[in-house]
Amino acid sequence: MGKYFGTDGFRGEANVNLTAEQAYKVGRYIGWYFGYREGNKHKARVVIGKDTRRSSYMFESALEAGLVASGADAYTMHVTTTPSVAYVVRTEDFDCGIMISASHNPYYDNGIKIINANGQKLEAEIEDLIEKYIDGENDEIPYATGEAVGAVTDYSAGRNRYIGYLISVATRSFKEKKIALDCANGSASSIAKNVFDALGAKTFVINNEPNGVNINTNCGSTHIEMLREFVLSNHCDVGFAYDGDADRCLAVDENGNVVDGDAIMYVCGKYMKSVSELKGNTIVTTVMSNLGLYKALDKEGISYEKTQVGDKYVCENMMKNDFSLGGEQSGHIIFLKHATTGDGILTSLKIMEAIIEQKSTLATLTKELKEFPQNLTNVKVLDKDGAMNDEDVKRAISEVEEELGDDGRILVRPSGTELLIRVMVEAETKELCEKYVNHVVDVIKAKGYAV
Repeated sequence: MGKYFGTDGFRGEANVNLTAEQAYKVGRYIGWYFGYREGNKHKARVVIGKDTRRSSYMFESALEAGLVASGADAYTMHVTTTPSVAYVVRTEDFDCGIMISASHNPYYDNGIKIINANGQKLEAEIEDLIEKYIDGENDEIPYATGEAVGAVTDYSAGRNRYIGYLISVATRSFKEKKIALDCANGSASSIAKNVFDALGAKTFVINNEPNGVNINTNCGSTHIEMLREFVLSNHCDVGFAYDGDADRCLAVDENGNVVDGDAIMYVCGKYMKSVSELKGNTIVTTVMSNLGLYKALDKEGISYEKTQVGDKYVCENMMKNDFSLGGEQSGHIIFLKHATTGDGILTSLKIMEAIIEQKSTLATLTKELKEFPQNLTNVKVLDKDGAMNDEDVKRAISEVEEELGDDGRILVRPSGTELLIRVMVEAETKELCEKYVNHVVDVIKAKGYAV
C-alpha cells in the first residue's frame, strides 16, 4: 500500500484526508500520463462514474478539471456502479476509468478508484507516481492550451450498454420469481431494477431513494437486517443486497437466512462444476473465507486457493491461472468470463441461474454448507504498523493459535483503507470466538494503540 492508495483506491473523509485539490491533481496526472508520458502523443480518453454521495459531485468536477487541463477528454457516466465503469473501459477503448466511491463506507467518506484499460485496478507503480505528483515530488506537468485542451462529454450511453450486457448474461427468464433488491441508496439504484424488470421478475426494491447522505445508512450489504425482514414479510423467493458502488452482493434465501460471499461461491462453484464451467476445478478465495467453505469444497472435490484480502488480488490469481470463479466473504465475487471486478448485480444473476437451472431454492442449495462461527472485531487505532509489530500483540496472537490448533483459526490484519486492525477468530462455538478475539483486542487496548 502507498501513502494515499490502499487496496481499493485513494479513500478518506471528504475534504479532510481526501480533498478536492488532491482529486484535481489525480486528474492532472492521469490525463498527462495516458496522453503524453513515455512517448505517448494522443488525447487520452478517460471515463468517470460516481456513486450517490454528496461529495461525489465535487470530486467529479475536480477530476474533470484536472483531466481536461492536461489535455485528456473526460466521459461522464454519472451515477453508476464500479463494475459498469470497468466494463466500459475494457470494451470501448478508453485509456482508463475512474470511479468515485467509498464503497460500503459512510456517506462522509469518499474514494477515487482508478481502473486500467483491462478493466482491473490500476497498477501499483502508476499509483506511486500519482502519489509523488500529489506531494510535489515530480516535475510540474504542462497545461494543455488551445485545441489541446480536453473536453467533457456526457456518456450515459455507456451505462445503458452495461445494463444491456447484464440482461444478455441471464440464461432464463425470471418470470414468476419474487425478488427483493436492497440498493443501499447507492449506485445500484440507477441500474438494478431495470435489469430484473427486463428479465420478467416481480421486483421489489428498497433503499433506492438516495439523497446524498443516506448511502449505506442502515441498509445494503453491511446492514442486511432490513432485507431479511422484507423477504420474509413479502414471501419473496430471494433477496439481494448491494453496497454503495454495487461491486459486492450478499443474498437472503426464502427463509430469511443470510447467504454471504463464501456461500455464494459454494453455490455457484458447485453449479459451474456440474456444467463444466469451473476452470481448473478451483475457486479462488481470500484468507478471510470460512473454514466451513473449505470443508464443503473438499467434500465436493473442488480445489481452492487463498490470496490476501482484496478482490484485486483474487482477480490477479484468477487471470494468472485461468480460473473462472473467485471472491471474498464480503460479497466481492468475480466471474472472470463476464467481468474483471466484483460485480454485485452480475452475482445476483449468476445465483438466479443456479437456482432456476437446477429447479431449486437458495436455501436448498446452501444446506450442505456448515460455516464455523466467526467473530470479526474492528479496532480503531492511531498506528496500524505499531500495533501489528508489537511483541505483546504478536504473543497474544500466538497464544490463541496454539489453543485453537486444528479446530479453528485467528487472523489479525490491518485494514487496507481505514485506521483499523481487524481481529477475526473462527472456532467451534461463538463463545470461544468471543473469548479469543477479546484476548487479542484487550492487549491492543492495553498497549495504548486503540483510539
